[in-house]
Amino acid sequence: MERKCFYDWRDIASEIVDFAVENRDSVDYVTFVPDGEPTLDACLGRTIEFVKRETGVRVAVLTNASLLWMESVRGDLESADLVSVKVDSVGEDVWRKINRPHPSLRLERVLEGIKEFAVGYKGVLISETMLVRGVNTSREEYRDTALFLKELGLSKAYISIPIRPPAESFVKPPTEEDLIEAYEEFKGMLGAERVELLNMPEPPPRMISGDPATWLLNTTAVHPLRYDYAVEALKDRVEDPVGIIEELVRKNLLLKTEYAGAVYLIRNFKHR
Repeated sequence: MERKCFYDWRDIASEIVDFAVENRDSVDYVTFVPDGEPTLDACLGRTIEFVKRETGVRVAVLTNASLLWMESVRGDLESADLVSVKVDSVGEDVWRKINRPHPSLRLERVLEGIKEFAVGYKGVLISETMLVRGVNTSREEYRDTALFLKELGLSKAYISIPIRPPAESFVKPPTEEDLIEAYEEFKGMLGAERVELLNMPEPPPRMISGDPATWLLNTTAVHPLRYDYAVEALKDRVEDPVGIIEELVRKNLLLKTEYAGAVYLIRNFKHR
């Protein structure tokens, strides 16, 4: 809940700029999606402005929106070209079960912060709503969430499902019927052109930077990564991608788990 500069923002910005300039032809956005909530970084605004000024590349920020009620956070995000806000529910109990927010946060305040940001923001604003079977998969939930999103003037509202191993065993993807019903409710409220489903596995990473093993550990610290995707991403950089992966597993830095018929790599945070 307390914003601070966790690292020297100049070091981070310089690293981003070097990579973006070197790969200018293949970079669509520099996206801030760290190991944690990006708006906790009090140096976020300075980093965004520096990257844009030095590269000319668009910047996106993916936020859970929990701190948008803070004026300083809204100010830092104003210079981003695209902002994605997470709105899984507009009901306090459901929101707490899915998102597990800090105890001092209140959903009403979070939602007001999102609306206030949307009023003044000049960039592309999108949203993501994750459906969890039996938690926020009811017609009332879809309708209430879509009604709130309608007020924001979104460019696009994305409906997503758990495609990676979840943190809690109770988390299950919605049924096909749930997904269709949610889409129809959102479409009726927002219009078909502003609603899109994110219900397919994401593609393998297109590029990696720096030391391959370090890249793998950093990537899995943010989210689980499919084993075959890791092999695909590393094969052009190292002779034996499986060997590198298995060595990290042997050292207990990475864990392997199965989910939805695929093997995933997960960062072992007990051995960071």
